[in-house]
Amino acid sequence: MRAVDTNVLVRLLARDDLAQTAAAEAFVADGAWVPLLVLAEASWVLSSVYEVQRRDLGTVVEMLLGHRSLVLEDAQVVAEALTMFRERPKLSFSDCLILEVARSAGHLPLGTFDRGLSQAPGAQHLGRRGAG
Repeated sequence: MRAVDTNVLVRLLARDDLAQTAAAEAFVADGAWVPLLVLAEASWVLSSVYEVQRRDLGTVVEMLLGHRSLVLEDAQVVAEALTMFRERPKLSFSDCLILEVARSAGHLPLGTFDRGLSQAPGAQHLGRRGAG
């Protein structure tokens, strides 16, 4: 199966360049695989560059989980990350995905300096100072 990079996924979602969107759609028409790293990067791009709101980002991830042509790497992990993302409004989708990947691989606790992330089950705060 073919795979897509972040640029292709963002074109499919943002639809801000007609020619690139058409090329991306043609490329994925017969199916394409979306690596977790691409999903994490795309979520950051959509939030930071395109200023997609949190609720809408959750809808995008949900739509990708059910997409007819795209197959997400570790879809169950993505679904668990989406659940956490919706339940914990202070966490980014990428943080939720990182924690769920670690959980799925059996590598907990996840060490972090992020106070918000450290409140999630399976994460451990590593110091007094930290982001969040």
